[in-house]
Amino acid sequence: MDFTISPKAAEYLSKVEEFMKSQVFPAEALYYQQREELIAAGKPHQLPPIIEVLKASARTQGLWNLFLPDSHDPAHGLTVTDYAALAELTGWSPEIAPEIFNCAAPDTGNMEVLHLFGSLDQKAQWLTPLLNGEIRSGFAMTEPDVASSDARNITTSIVRDGDEYIINGRKWWTTGAMDPRCAILIVMGKTNPDADSHHQQSMVLVPMNTPGVEIVRNLSVFGYSHQNGHAEILFTNVRVPITNLIGEEGSGFAIAQARLGPGRIHHCMRAIGTAEKALSLMVERSLDRTAFGKELSQQGVVQEWIAHSRIDIEQSRLLVLKAAWLIDTVGAKEARKEIAAIKVAVPQMAERVVDRAIQTFGGAGVSQATPLAGMFAAIRTLRIADGPDEVHLRDIARLEIRSHSQK
Repeated sequence: MDFTISPKAAEYLSKVEEFMKSQVFPAEALYYQQREELIAAGKPHQLPPIIEVLKASARTQGLWNLFLPDSHDPAHGLTVTDYAALAELTGWSPEIAPEIFNCAAPDTGNMEVLHLFGSLDQKAQWLTPLLNGEIRSGFAMTEPDVASSDARNITTSIVRDGDEYIINGRKWWTTGAMDPRCAILIVMGKTNPDADSHHQQSMVLVPMNTPGVEIVRNLSVFGYSHQNGHAEILFTNVRVPITNLIGEEGSGFAIAQARLGPGRIHHCMRAIGTAEKALSLMVERSLDRTAFGKELSQQGVVQEWIAHSRIDIEQSRLLVLKAAWLIDTVGAKEARKEIAAIKVAVPQMAERVVDRAIQTFGGAGVSQATPLAGMFAAIRTLRIADGPDEVHLRDIARLEIRSHSQK
C-alpha cells in the first residue's frame, strides 16, 4: 500500500492549510456572531454572509470542488487518497470549511450521483449550478416510520402516471433542505414494489418548489440547529416529469450504495480532523490550567488521555487511508469491508477524543465557551448517519465469514 499523495495534491494541501490558517480560523468568531444574529432575527437557516466572502476567495485560489476524483475532473487529478488529506483539514472547522471549498454534504454525494447517473439535461439543470456553488441540495432517503438503516424498508411511493411520476410519502433527516438555497432534492422511493427487494427503489429529482412538497419541521441534533438544517418533509401527490428519474427504474438501491461508499471516506477524514482539533484544544487547556498544585499536563490521568488520543487518531487515519487506497486501486465495491470498518471505528474514536477534551475543560467543555459540545453532538450523530454502527458491523462479520467459508 502506498499512501503518498501526488505532487498536485501536495500543492493543494499546502494551499488549503494556508487558507485555513489565514482566512478560515480568523473568520470563525464572525461566523458564529452572524449565526446568532440570524437566529435572533428568526432566520436560523440563512447563510451567514462571511461564508460567501470565503467561498469567493477559495474559488479565486482554485480551491474548489476538490472532492471530485480524477475520473470526474482531470483539472484536479486527485485520487480518493489525495482528497483524504484535504478533507481532514476541513474537519478542523466543520461548519465552515467544507462549504467554502464547495465540498459539503449532501451536495458532494448528490453531485457524484448526477455525474455518474444523471442525463445530460439533468446535469445542465442541476449539476452545473451545484458545481458552481450557486444552489444547495438535499438527499431524501430516511423515513420516520420504518427502519431506514435497511433501505429496502422505504415506503415512499413513486407511481408513474403517463409522462409524470406521483410521489407520496414522508421523509426526515433530509440534510440541507432547510437552507433557503436548497433548490433540488434527490428522493428515493418505490417504483417497482413487486420486484425483488433490491430493485424496488428508484431515485427522482424533485425541485423544492414543486406543489405538494411540505417542510414539516427542522430536526435539531442534541438541541443544536444546524445552519442548513435537517428537514422532515411530507410529499403529497407531488408530480414531476418522468425525465426526472435518475438512471433506470429499480436502480435506486444500487445508486445509493455508489453514493454512500466514497462519501463515508469524506465523513471519516473530516471526523479525524475534528478529533485533531479536540486533541489540540485538550493539550492547550492542560498547559493553561492548574489543579492540585500542578498543571493538568503534569497530571498522570490527563497525560494518558492525551497519549491514548494520539494513538487512536493515528490508527484511525491509517485505516481510512487503506480504504481510500483500495477504492483507488480496486474500486469501492472491493473495499466494502474497509469502508464499513472506518464508518464504525472513526466516529467512535472521535467521540472518545472529544469526550476526553470535554473532561479536560470541565464545565466549560459542555458550554458554549468552547466548540467541544457542538463537536460532540455532530460526531455522536455520525454513528447513526449513513448507516448505524450495528449495520456496518453486521456487514463486516458477514464478509469475514464468507471469506473463510470460501477457502
